[in-house]
Amino acid sequence: MKQIILETNNLTKTFGALMAVNNFSIEFTKGIVHAIIGPNGAGKTTLLNLLAGELAPTSGSISFKYRDITHAQPDTISQLGLGRSYQKTNIFPQFTCYQNCWIGAQSRLNTSMRFFRPAAKLIDVKERTEKALEMVNLSHQSGTIASAISYGEQRQLEIATMLATEPELLLLDEPLAGMGAEEAQNVIELLLELAKNQTLILIEHDMDAVFAVADRLTVMVNGSELETGTVDEIRNSQAVQEAYLGEEGF
Repeated sequence: MKQIILETNNLTKTFGALMAVNNFSIEFTKGIVHAIIGPNGAGKTTLLNLLAGELAPTSGSISFKYRDITHAQPDTISQLGLGRSYQKTNIFPQFTCYQNCWIGAQSRLNTSMRFFRPAAKLIDVKERTEKALEMVNLSHQSGTIASAISYGEQRQLEIATMLATEPELLLLDEPLAGMGAEEAQNVIELLLELAKNQTLILIEHDMDAVFAVADRLTVMVNGSELETGTVDEIRNSQAVQEAYLGEEGF
């Protein structure tokens, strides 16, 4: 029996006269990779910002693990087990890879105000930090300043920092953006590995990557859901081809 981990009900976000997300209702099933695709301006990133608490909806609701998070703050949502990556790499370039992950891991503590407990004794934080770096194959770069590693590795580091918070659900906004073929393949392999244990909601324009990792796809157009289905269903959808990919199909 499928378990719903995240759900929206008539979720709407307007910016003045612009309807960025329009009465969007969807269920995301635990344990699968669900890709959100659509043309530029379809509302995909706005949707992720709403799910992560970085934007407040104009109307509608969001529930995570059957808990209402519609108006919850991003730090509260992160504490509940929802992680987020961004279109543009979001790391601390002047810190080492280890320090970046440490910040993510420490954010899951009930309080960071531990003035009388040396940070070196936070064994759980240390273990999460090291595990996250290992998961993205960056253990060998642990002591390297983040700005000195390659762009692809910086994207992997951002994912590692998110993983250090031990999220149940990952929101990934174009993780392959700006990558060459080899770097992109490394991240695709990472996503496939992550999908074994976590739920992923993925925005990505690289359709080959989407078809390689996604179990289910939703097509957005003008802030609304056009169609949701399996990879094969979306591949063969005439409505999707006409609205998004053109008559030539996939």
